[in-house]
Amino acid sequence: MIKIGQTCKLNVARIVDKGAFLDAQNLGEVFLPSRHAPSELAKDDSVQVFLYLDSEDRPVATTQTPKSKVGEFAYLRVVATSNVGAFLDWGLEKDVLVPFAEQHRPMEVGHSYLVFLYIDKVDGRVVASSKIDKFLDDEKPHNFKQQQIVDLIIANSTELGYKAIINNSHWGVLYKNEVFQRVSFGQSTKGFIKRIRPDGKIDLSLQGGQETRDKYSGMIMDYLKKHDGFAPVHDKSDPQLISDLFGMSKGAFKKAIGGLYKKRIIRIEKDGIYLIEK
Repeated sequence: MIKIGQTCKLNVARIVDKGAFLDAQNLGEVFLPSRHAPSELAKDDSVQVFLYLDSEDRPVATTQTPKSKVGEFAYLRVVATSNVGAFLDWGLEKDVLVPFAEQHRPMEVGHSYLVFLYIDKVDGRVVASSKIDKFLDDEKPHNFKQQQIVDLIIANSTELGYKAIINNSHWGVLYKNEVFQRVSFGQSTKGFIKRIRPDGKIDLSLQGGQETRDKYSGMIMDYLKKHDGFAPVHDKSDPQLISDLFGMSKGAFKKAIGGLYKKRIIRIEKDGIYLIEK
């Protein structure tokens, strides 16, 4: 089923002076203005478009790419306010509305906010809400597995670290003492499922997987080569010392040097690690 607020590939039903009408199946024919249509578009061609409602509540198509689709969270900037709410720039000609009732706090022009995009049940339009908690259900079952790569959006900070939205569906936590890079509110990034606790809460990490281990192994090797084959840290060193030296957690460091040790690239002594000369 073709839905408003989503990207889909549609066939051209007919060409007119100001654009083309696309066959949107259950939605009928949807207009694609010529300013957003590929050059030399012809009948029966297929074209990738995003669907939304115009100012007269008619389905319309565009080849512009929105910053987010229905069912997703996004960090968007307010470009205008009115007596009905605030309007956010989401990458299309027509801005998306956040009604006053859906604002966690009053929105201001020029400021950016984390919002969820959804279809308003009254008029069928795409709208947004900054009351993000009501769109996340941690009681809902999930199939996350340890070390799984996931999409994260940094939502806010706590005493423990940072709350992040996982794959637009669940909350997770990044612990402050395990984050060794700059993160900011609204930032989208890749992460890993570190642990699923007995109470169902999800712990996250920005470090994990073979690609990350290879990256950290390379950083350690570069350090050893620049410092006469020696680094004054090992698997029992203080976590802060490891962080100061390499900018990584102790756990990540131990996995990296463990791999180098198994390959007989380094040896581990009481005073640190040594590059094995070949």
